[in-house]
Amino acid sequence: MREGEARRAYAERSAAAAVRLVALDRAGARLANLRTVAFLGLLAILLLVIFERLPRAGLFGALACFGAYLVLAVIHARVLHDEAKATVKKALNDRGLGRLDGQWHTFPSTGVKHLGDGHLYAADLDVFGQGSVFQRIDDTGTLAGETQLAAWLKQAAPSVAAIAERQAAVRELTPLLDFRQALITEARMAGAQKADPSRFIAWAEADSGLGAIRWAYPLAHLLAPATVVLGLLSAMDVVGNLPFLALLGVQLVVVLLTRRPLGRMYEALQLGERGFVRFEETFHAIAHERLSEPYLQALQRGLEPGQGSVPERLQQFARLMGFAALRQSGQLHPLINLLTLWDILVLFRVEAWRVANGRGVRKWFEALAQLEALSSFAGFAFERPDFTYPQLVEAPLTFEATQLRHPLLESPVANDVRLRGPGSALVITGSNMSGKTTLMRAMGLNAVLALAGLPVAAGQLRLSRVQVLTSMRVKDSLERGVSYFYAEVQRIRTLLDAAKLPLPCLFFLDELFMGTNTKERQIASKHVLRLLLDAGSAGAITTHDLSLCELAQERPEHVENVHFRDHMTQGQMHFDYALRPGVVQTTNALEVLRQAGVPVPTTES
Repeated sequence: MREGEARRAYAERSAAAAVRLVALDRAGARLANLRTVAFLGLLAILLLVIFERLPRAGLFGALACFGAYLVLAVIHARVLHDEAKATVKKALNDRGLGRLDGQWHTFPSTGVKHLGDGHLYAADLDVFGQGSVFQRIDDTGTLAGETQLAAWLKQAAPSVAAIAERQAAVRELTPLLDFRQALITEARMAGAQKADPSRFIAWAEADSGLGAIRWAYPLAHLLAPATVVLGLLSAMDVVGNLPFLALLGVQLVVVLLTRRPLGRMYEALQLGERGFVRFEETFHAIAHERLSEPYLQALQRGLEPGQGSVPERLQQFARLMGFAALRQSGQLHPLINLLTLWDILVLFRVEAWRVANGRGVRKWFEALAQLEALSSFAGFAFERPDFTYPQLVEAPLTFEATQLRHPLLESPVANDVRLRGPGSALVITGSNMSGKTTLMRAMGLNAVLALAGLPVAAGQLRLSRVQVLTSMRVKDSLERGVSYFYAEVQRIRTLLDAAKLPLPCLFFLDELFMGTNTKERQIASKHVLRLLLDAGSAGAITTHDLSLCELAQERPEHVENVHFRDHMTQGQMHFDYALRPGVVQTTNALEVLRQAGVPVPTTES
């Protein structure tokens, strides 16, 4: 698929959603008017009967108006729901067009909260934060999905087989745009904030506190029907009022005795539910999509536990929540609850649902979270058809790329890059702004994408499973009293410790030990690089200290010098960002200063 096809798909769906929104808005307005007419008709008939302008038989007309009002209300609610869904779908497709137009930098979901302190590569490679990979690809609908996506970007998949499994799942999901959007539509309808299933999970797994009043549930099944029947018989003068009033008094006592436990249970239910009844449609979409990859099929099977599928169970829950919502009616609820013991009958059934399904709820949303993360990956692949799936190999440390590019740049320059196996390194020299650090970020970030199961910005990439390590954006900390140099030392210590772990390390180091003098920097940089290479790690290091390039003579089979260069044309610096073998022979620091308006001499005076 070409990028133009993705753009066309988004544009067509956005336009269709816009047309549907207009039609639904008109339908909603008509239904609102009809509901008003039905209500006014009901009111008018009641008043005419009360003031004896109509016979009592007119109450049947009032009943018809009331029935019409209820039917119209149900239809209107459905139209409003469909209108909200169409609004979300238009927004999703407009968001897709925005990503293709480079507007993803403005998206609010940067994932910076997932960064944490001291991660081995995330801060240096723009995995999270403004202008990050996460900001570019996040298309999750729940906080659980967002957390899953962040976790996969922060840590390589556990095996080459697991990476291949994700790749296959992403390949299958890539063309399924309607299914991928259905996964997150209901979640996005919850509001501006992503839906957080942790509250619902916590409610489902917690004790309701109704054990102390369990006696009330069977009693309610006896009292409520008897009270209603006696009430009707009393109204028809078949029996006297005393039996009805006696039973009503008993029910009042039961209501008072159970009010607080039921109130606490309903408050916890409200806090936990937060619109999750709507996820019935999400799980319905998952259950009815024909998926062929084993990973995706396994996630589907996990949503059919025991008796009944997840959509069916959530449908049951939605019905119960609809009955429980009577508590929101401050006028009707007290009367109906007194007559029928409504809260006891309904909330104990909610509790029965929790007992039967509570232990499975976490697994449902864990499966959904994985599908959301895979869907975000697939969206990235859908929009970047020029990216390729890397070949993950079960071999000693391997990194071989052709036409490697930075995955977040709109017009990156491609380079071929190859490491010579364990204990090898590229020593990258070049003038300022020539592309040294960008190349390392392209290598590191593409490795992160590959290890997560994503396609990469390269013609081809062969990669073994590695632990990516970086030291590029070391910062001092006034709050902790840490200098720049000491912060860098701490970072290097962390990387050296990680290099001792069983998983081979792929490192990227940018201008080591800038916080100290030249002589000590040269000694320390060479020693750290030797330690990493001796540990079997491989990677790249940028430097302005050409003495570091001497390692290529010391270890000619493993260390290779490469460089970027610039050239002057009519007094202006130009860069081609092409990687070349050998050590750079030119510098441009003084020229950069002069072009910035700083009057520096050509030679030291």
